[in-house]
Amino acid sequence: MENLVSFIAKSLVDHPEDVDVKRIENGTDVTIELRVNPEDMGKVIGKQGRIAKSIRTVVKAAAAKENKQIRYGVDIIE
Repeated sequence: MENLVSFIAKSLVDHPEDVDVKRIENGTDVTIELRVNPEDMGKVIGKQGRIAKSIRTVVKAAAAKENKQIRYGVDIIE
């Protein structure tokens, strides 16, 4: 899942070398933290958060396809 988020983020930003993705597990909840260059925050979040919401939707769809009972969340951190 981290590879998916990393690939999407690197495709969107001007500074792909600054993309950092971490996985934090807490039981059946998994949070994926995405950090990007401050100049690229707007590109990852999008107007009214549309791109961020789309990234979360893709991650949830990929998790559902794996048939796992794990809840994934994606946090975009400055």
